[in-house]
Amino acid sequence: MKAAANRSSQRALLATLVMVAFAAPAFAQSWPGRALTLVVPFAPGGPSDVAGRILAQGLSDALAAQVVVENPSGAGGTVGSLRVAKAAPDGTQFVLGNSGTHAWSQALYKKPPYNTLADFTPLGLVVEAPRVLITPRNFPASSLPEFIAYAKANQATMRWGSAGSGSASHVSCILFNAVLGVDVTMVPYRGLGPAMQDLIAGRIDYLCDSVSTSMPQIEGKSVKAIATTGSRRSAVLPDVPTAREQGLDFDVSTWQGLFLPKGVPEPIVHRLNHALGTALDMPSVRERFEALGEEIATPERRSPEYFGQFVAKEIERWSGPIKASGASVD
Repeated sequence: MKAAANRSSQRALLATLVMVAFAAPAFAQSWPGRALTLVVPFAPGGPSDVAGRILAQGLSDALAAQVVVENPSGAGGTVGSLRVAKAAPDGTQFVLGNSGTHAWSQALYKKPPYNTLADFTPLGLVVEAPRVLITPRNFPASSLPEFIAYAKANQATMRWGSAGSGSASHVSCILFNAVLGVDVTMVPYRGLGPAMQDLIAGRIDYLCDSVSTSMPQIEGKSVKAIATTGSRRSAVLPDVPTAREQGLDFDVSTWQGLFLPKGVPEPIVHRLNHALGTALDMPSVRERFEALGEEIATPERRSPEYFGQFVAKEIERWSGPIKASGASVD
């Protein structure tokens, strides 16, 4: 009797597993059936918001469902990221995180508000972009060697700007200053817009800005581009040499990628990842990103598996330099 009962139980379990196996693809195809929320954890109008809205339109088309952008900003993007970390694991909310929110934050904060590797499901890498070192147009240096010499001689009186502690503009310049071996006063702003205004007016000496944000001012010659920080020249700033071309071993490219809450069912993860790939291959999406100086992740770098490994390596890569710089956020 007991053996018969065990066989009956095993058959029931097998039948359930078969039903789940066949139901999962159908579920993934019918999901979401409602509007989704893409959290961009920065204020509207900034480079992350622009990227998020480009991506949201592509995802809406790929999923045949509306993807709405929301901007719960604050604390270097960790406020909005934490919201997604605590969201229900049903795939209806995901965050456009970046180097700052999901890699640098783990070393910058004395008590990080979340653990990137434990509290999120990586969905896929979206874009990468170098930073660009910019100064007022009348700054007394036009090349990186000239800038370094000037900064070392005048560091006590110079000032640089950032969009706030933990932001990409903050950390990339901290690392840049550490490589140069200079101690320059940082002026925090509530966003890159006010920082750019003060740079143009000559009230601060330099910014480590995104290419997309600074490109109009560079092209309009209201600021001066000294160097980009990627491994190769930016396609939209081809006349601006990299730091490495100018003799400084410094390579910092920021990235953006999508993260889900931990525990989202695998069929939903793969459905969303497929939609992400479809969106990034759309000519309209690609052209808009490239016009901003963003490099779209190649197909082999978009998978959840690759992105998870990539983020883990980024956390490890920057932990030492950030801690060595003494930078921290309470």
